[in-house]
Amino acid sequence: MDEVIKIQNDITNGNIKPIYFLMGEEPYYIDQLADFIEKNVLLEEEKDFNQTIFYGRDVTVDEIVSAAKRYPMMAERQVIIVKEAQDLSKTIDNIESYVENPMDSTVLVFCYKYKTLDKRKKVTKLIEKKGVVLESKKLRDYQVGDWIKKLVATKKLAIEPKATAMLVEFLGTDLDRINNEIEKLQIILPEGTSISPLHIEQNIGFSKDFNVFELRNAIGERNQLKAYQIVEYFANNQKEHPNVMTFSLVFGFFIQLLQYHGLKDKNPKNAAAVLKINPYFMKDYDLALRNYPMKKVSQIISALRDVDLKSKGVGASGLSHSDLLREMLYKIFN
Repeated sequence: MDEVIKIQNDITNGNIKPIYFLMGEEPYYIDQLADFIEKNVLLEEEKDFNQTIFYGRDVTVDEIVSAAKRYPMMAERQVIIVKEAQDLSKTIDNIESYVENPMDSTVLVFCYKYKTLDKRKKVTKLIEKKGVVLESKKLRDYQVGDWIKKLVATKKLAIEPKATAMLVEFLGTDLDRINNEIEKLQIILPEGTSISPLHIEQNIGFSKDFNVFELRNAIGERNQLKAYQIVEYFANNQKEHPNVMTFSLVFGFFIQLLQYHGLKDKNPKNAAAVLKINPYFMKDYDLALRNYPMKKVSQIISALRDVDLKSKGVGASGLSHSDLLREMLYKIFN
């Protein structure tokens, strides 16, 4: 995010490069920066004649280069944006001759999603020298929470840790979808509001009481009644709560507990960093640590592997979704 903001600030301040090659596994930043260039480099009245959008599947590299060599009409610059440029991956190296001597009056943007250029190649080094190469990397699950905090801050909002956990649980690492949902909240919430689990439930549709986050807490507390209530809700709402996701997250929780047991330095700050969780939730892990000795955690992990295999049809005789979830809890609590 910081690199994208720097590029945007440079463009705003008039430090505009002739080539922007936006690549990588995370499409969110590629789209964000391409949209920014599309909206901000040219004045509105200049765009009709000087802004061109190509799509990789419909154009050749030679056609892009030919367009890039044209002069703008009644404007200082022209902007050419090549969306879905990864469709040109077999011939993308052909831009090398243009990159060696790009037009100062052309801003050429490539949106090269889900792939990257080989950084050892001459063409990549040339682009880095003449313009900007941005590699947009996919965030890991444990990084998304901090990303959400930064995102809501740019929208003049705040967010409670539990609300962050709910968004990560239901939306994973889909940054574009997370941004869209937060933008919905931005429309209805006053500036300075701290987004709460209730805001998430009322406006996005995720239950604040029946979700994997709450199931994890109920298991950690050994609150069997609450845990069984939640899995029954999951069994009746399989589309929103597939068993494979539930098993994965519960299994991951006990793997974290096993790591926590093995830590010599259980200082909350250090433990949170090792477990890759928000320090706010360490109190929940401390309680779970007391409720589940290391030997029991190891037994549970082994049992959860068996339940997961049954969910995939190995050694199971037609167990229902509900039966599998109940068996998971039985193995944990007994």
